[in-house]
Amino acid sequence: MPINDAVKKKLRRATILYWMLLIYIIAALVWWFITLEKQNLATKQLQTAQLNSRMDPVKEQEKYSSEMAGIYKEYRRNRAKYAGEGIVFLLLILVGASFVYRSVRRQFHIQLQQQNFLMAVTHELKTPISVIKLNLETIQKYSLDAEKQKKLMAVMLKETSRLNFLTNNILVASQLEGGGYKFSDEELDLSDLLKDCIQDFRARFPEREFRSQIEPDVDIKGDALLLQMLINNLLENAVKYSPRETPVTALLKKDNHTVKLQVIDEGQGIADEEKKKVFSKFYRIGNEATRKTQGTGLGLYLCSKIALDHNADISVTNNIPHGSNFAVTFNL
Repeated sequence: MPINDAVKKKLRRATILYWMLLIYIIAALVWWFITLEKQNLATKQLQTAQLNSRMDPVKEQEKYSSEMAGIYKEYRRNRAKYAGEGIVFLLLILVGASFVYRSVRRQFHIQLQQQNFLMAVTHELKTPISVIKLNLETIQKYSLDAEKQKKLMAVMLKETSRLNFLTNNILVASQLEGGGYKFSDEELDLSDLLKDCIQDFRARFPEREFRSQIEPDVDIKGDALLLQMLINNLLENAVKYSPRETPVTALLKKDNHTVKLQVIDEGQGIADEEKKKVFSKFYRIGNEATRKTQGTGLGLYLCSKIALDHNADISVTNNIPHGSNFAVTFNL
């Protein structure tokens, strides 16, 4: 049985058990109220019978009416007390049950995401290692000419870069969450950093077209490594989710109090209900096209963390006529 199906089966069992227990608790509360009300009514009837045995309703009408009114008043007070307590208990049960229900479903959801992440990481790590090993064995076994060796070396360098990119994402995400990363706040030229990242991607993906409009000498304060990772993840995301024949565009401009970095692709785009979710940890859009695409669900989450640490806002909007426009706005 696939891991996802096993987790979903556990969630269904837990949900059924949860509702059975909740119904049982509410039924017990209702039975408690009915039992107390029966006791209250029996007490009233007993007190009325005792009053009738002690007093003549005709001869002592005024006193009889007064004591009977007291009996009814106590009966109504007890009924209101039981009803009030029951309502309070019911509200507490419903609030607690709602909290438990959301917590359990969130826990199962996190477990499912973590399992998907582990499966994706395993695949992402295994693929470049297998390619590098195969190419090295080919070079070792066969006497290849210089041109073929050069091609194999280029492939291995590309896979090594991919492996390095993945491990850096995992390590930095872990350090940022655990507070172990030493943040460097230095003056740097974001224009040059963006140009270098685009140049690296042109070397990694020679078949892709990368366009850029970069305002020169855009200086900000921040961590060079983290900002490089932010740009690389946005570019990687654009390359991953757009056709090869379409360009990837990077824009950088500075206003009076803000610096805006944009990475634009011409892929399928992102549905409105998914736009906020894509920055969640391990989250990947659940359509078939995305499932066939490599990824771990860490890239955009890491971008949002890095943007937050640099006093920046990150968002995604639709690119017209199609595609996505990821924008990072640094507040100076």
